[in-house]
Amino acid sequence: MATDTPPRWDRRMQQRLARGEAAALGELYDRFAALVHSLAHRVLDDDDAADQITREVFGYIWENPDAYDPKQGNLRSWVARLTQRQAVHRLRQAETTAYAETGRGSAEELEQKVRRASVAARADYIVTSMPTPLRAALELAYFQRRDYRQTAADLGVTEDEARRRLRLGLQLLSSANRPFAEGGGPPGYGRAR
Repeated sequence: MATDTPPRWDRRMQQRLARGEAAALGELYDRFAALVHSLAHRVLDDDDAADQITREVFGYIWENPDAYDPKQGNLRSWVARLTQRQAVHRLRQAETTAYAETGRGSAEELEQKVRRASVAARADYIVTSMPTPLRAALELAYFQRRDYRQTAADLGVTEDEARRRLRLGLQLLSSANRPFAEGGGPPGYGRAR
């Protein structure tokens, strides 16, 4: 996973994008395209749709660099929120169209499917937005099946610190079932594409 970006880099990137520097968009794409594509794929389970979401997100950023507010979080988190919102919107559109055309399933089933995808994408967003120490502890414990003692040894921290990081990471992940603040989406991305 990419490392956390410093706020100064975020502000400079936004300024370069606002000036219309194509090289800045290329640099941003190089840094975050894999994140955008993987989050979109997690929601849509379709490579072509994830490719399209990736183009849409970077297109939105290019056209609206001032929509990013550094006071709301880092650029990486904002890009992840844009992706999650757009991918869930696309899933809802596709499922609604399929429901209308086939008459199969119910509106309730559609909402359940969209909700599951949204929760999964939100969990991915939460993990990618975590500070590196928390993210590293969770990755070791859950993806590599390390216990807290092994995690502590791998990270070079005390066992108490490893437990603290894991507990905090899990607490953050438990919020994945809660929707974004009232509007259902991230700030600065109110328009559907």
